[in-house]
Amino acid sequence: MTDLGMPRLPAPGYPADVRERLEADAREIIGRYPQSRSALLPLLHLVQAEEGFVSPSGIEFCAEMLDLTTADVTGVATFYTMYRRENGGDFHVGVCTNTLCAVMGGDEIFATLKDHLGVGNKGTTPDGTITLEHIECNAACDYAPVVMVNWEFFDNVTPASAKDLVDEIRAGTAVTPSRGAKLCGFRETARILAGFPDPRPGAVDEGGAGGVPSLVGLRIAKGHNPDGDAKTGA
Repeated sequence: MTDLGMPRLPAPGYPADVRERLEADAREIIGRYPQSRSALLPLLHLVQAEEGFVSPSGIEFCAEMLDLTTADVTGVATFYTMYRRENGGDFHVGVCTNTLCAVMGGDEIFATLKDHLGVGNKGTTPDGTITLEHIECNAACDYAPVVMVNWEFFDNVTPASAKDLVDEIRAGTAVTPSRGAKLCGFRETARILAGFPDPRPGAVDEGGAGGVPSLVGLRIAKGHNPDGDAKTGA
């Protein structure tokens, strides 16, 4: 009990076995950087991989490992939208509603999925499978409208294909992104983003660079200046 007679809240922290495992991973991450605080972003991905979101325990752990205050860590975790502050579904479905995607149908797709899934922005389906969120530009404007599932691209989506996509995910059907590696769960994705090896067979080879729409500008530049540099058109 506190001095005011109120029950104490449990202090954040991980069980000893979890803490030992996370410390080993954290030391590996920190060792990659000349200054330890530079490891904060991957450490946040690491703790997100543990619980599915950045919890108070994760905030405290990162602060202790990097000799920062919890306010320092919280400021970063709340600034970047790829860090969750509460638990969510195993598949994060992000609908781009920035300018071009919105004009090309992103707003309609987002409204369709909200109605179809019965959740609002950042809401999670009752079965715990999908968290829906409208997201900002993901630098894939030439494939608009774009939906990302655990940060893998699904290009040129329509409201109908978006509904089919989430239905297949909820049914446990394997879905293939337009480009990039095969889907894995949100926590597995977070661990990869923390900088650990991608366990998916052939994941490196499956990564997709820009396709035909991305290269149109380069072809135009070379056409105007066929003797120029292939990269800059200069």
